[in-house]
Amino acid sequence: MPEPVDLSAFIKAYDVRGVVPSELNEPVARAIGAAFADVVVLPEVAAGERPQVVIANDMRPSGPSLVAAFADGLAVRGVDVITIGLASTDGLYFASGALGIPGAMFTASHNPAQYNGIKLCRAGARPVGQASGLAAVRDLAGVYLADEVPVADTVGEISSRDMLAEYAAFLRSLVDLSGIRPLKVVVDAGNGMGGFTAPAVLGTGAGLPALPLEVIPLYFELDGTFPNHEANPLDPENLRDLQAAVVEHDADLGLAFDGDADRCFVIDQHGDPVSPSAITALVGLREVARERAAGRTPTVIYNLITSKVVPDLLAAAGATTVRTRVGHSFIKAEMAENDAVFGGEHSAHYYFRDFFFADTGMLAALHVLAALGEQPHPLSVLAELYQPYSASGEINSVVSSVDEARARVVEAYVTQQGAGPVSVDELDGLTVSHWDGHPQWWFNLRASNTEPLLRLNVEAADEDIMEKVRDDVLALVRQESGA
Repeated sequence: MPEPVDLSAFIKAYDVRGVVPSELNEPVARAIGAAFADVVVLPEVAAGERPQVVIANDMRPSGPSLVAAFADGLAVRGVDVITIGLASTDGLYFASGALGIPGAMFTASHNPAQYNGIKLCRAGARPVGQASGLAAVRDLAGVYLADEVPVADTVGEISSRDMLAEYAAFLRSLVDLSGIRPLKVVVDAGNGMGGFTAPAVLGTGAGLPALPLEVIPLYFELDGTFPNHEANPLDPENLRDLQAAVVEHDADLGLAFDGDADRCFVIDQHGDPVSPSAITALVGLREVARERAAGRTPTVIYNLITSKVVPDLLAAAGATTVRTRVGHSFIKAEMAENDAVFGGEHSAHYYFRDFFFADTGMLAALHVLAALGEQPHPLSVLAELYQPYSASGEINSVVSSVDEARARVVEAYVTQQGAGPVSVDELDGLTVSHWDGHPQWWFNLRASNTEPLLRLNVEAADEDIMEKVRDDVLALVRQESGA
């Protein structure tokens, strides 16, 4: 038997993400499709039912041919395939949840144009990660690439379906915007899938009634070469055009979506970014209030680099808060395990129980629009309620030795406790907190899984304290690295 092909270079912990065509190409996609059928799809099919998978792709030029190859791999193994064509990642999650079947989304999210990838999910948009089937899919795909994909007795059928209107109507059903005051909003799609979904959800493109919104489009043309800027709003440079447009048009707010439109970033009327932690608090409070009004005790999930304002405000509002590691697979697992109504990450991923426990930037955007439009104040005033602390943002440092750099920080902040008693935990990296006394601050130092990097996040009661802690920790981290 031939030696299996090693696909571990681009099939990682959460998804497939590779350069086209050197890593990800049609034969590889076909093999992954066949392996997905055998590892995930077929074992969960109820007796007497036909196995089915729904597939979508973003605007990258390589998407259609990769989808066709993946669909062929599924069909050869006896799985019926429904292709829905262009969609955002949350559009694919909706299809998986609404149809009750596994799904595959062809996207490389915010990665540059030469990349493509696949996000896999089980029925109901449940994630497939390394520990929940992706490693087995990777290994079996390597076997199928080296040898042949066995042909099932009954080959699956491939059909197509348009689900954009159903997706838009479903989101509209979760947040009522019909009674808000008129708002002017600039939407930067970055030539990504937000240019496809925003007209359907925020406008009348899917045949829904008009909302009291004036939408000013920015880079709505679908173009996987990203001619204007990368579709990665985490990089402040990619927000510049949106910030300028909000001020120029005297808009109430701006929304920026990443390439596959599953993340949403918010800009206030002055052109200033609103922290994703503030959005987590704002949306979380809305969902908590709704749960409590229905007589239920709400649970909200947040990751450990989210601002302290999130658990503080949500707990005060009557929610149980659950702190998790960084990463969508951990959030989704905790969401389902706790039947959580909402979850947020500081990377601007927002998760909703009403959306199959999956993340959707567009639903978060609807909540922001509703919160703003239901009261008279501008967004900067509203956001200020949820941004009381000063944060560093994530700072990466290349180090010669991750262990030695971390040890220097532990010696200074934990062993010596020069700043007074601290609390320490290692849920995800090293978190040191000095919040019960004065000055108030905390930091988290996490190692990259793939590079000799340490990632630092600091938050404090004011800017001076944050800057001092940030600079002191960075000096220790970079002491021998020359970074």
